[in-house]
Amino acid sequence: MSQAAPRRAVIVGGTRGIGAGIAAALKRDGWQVAVTGVGADEVSDYVVANPDDAASRLDVRDTVAVNAFFAAMTRLDGLVNCAGILARGAEYEIETFEKVIDINLTGTMRTCLAARPLLAASGGAIVNTASMLSYFGGPLVPGYSASKGGVAQLTKALAGNWAAEGIRVNAVAPGWIDTEMTRALQADPVRNDPIVARTPMKRWGQPAEVGALAAWLLSEQASFVTGAIYPVDGGYAAM
Repeated sequence: MSQAAPRRAVIVGGTRGIGAGIAAALKRDGWQVAVTGVGADEVSDYVVANPDDAASRLDVRDTVAVNAFFAAMTRLDGLVNCAGILARGAEYEIETFEKVIDINLTGTMRTCLAARPLLAASGGAIVNTASMLSYFGGPLVPGYSASKGGVAQLTKALAGNWAAEGIRVNAVAPGWIDTEMTRALQADPVRNDPIVARTPMKRWGQPAEVGALAAWLLSEQASFVTGAIYPVDGGYAAM
């Protein structure tokens, strides 16, 4: 009896942070993963640490490049969208606001559209990255907050429209996770201490903990789950 081919997943924005945590979780579950990053250095660093994985540069603002990236594939079982930026304070400048929206929200839509034929053929699934700021306001990050609110609603819309094609679409909504993006906050007691105090579990989350949930959402164990937004925040949103 021939052995089944490994399931294939693309983690957009998977070279570091939460995306890398999801890639690691999927590999532990036997997936074959390919990751993308926007910078040459982050892609090369990922390849050094993970020589068996495919890694390439991809700017999710470039529709032509996104379409070409997915058109070159013959099979895809899972898509994870983790590409995202924020720019505290600067997002009140319209150019920065538009850039954040284009990467975080429109970029997610670009990759979902480009991957759709492959996922329909395999009966695959999508996991988008929302945020606790999909629910809360972010006074310093209006673009990030708006984009993540949009990702949550986009996830629900795609789930409803694409279910007939066998594509499930869900999202994770991370809270305060220990990544490069949050290290400055963790190092500042004025910011860190209230975050930890409000979080019932009294700590920051780890990328691997988001990865475990994303891997479950892509698996057959979640075969009747679509259109859902799952918080991974240690209880922060419940308080």
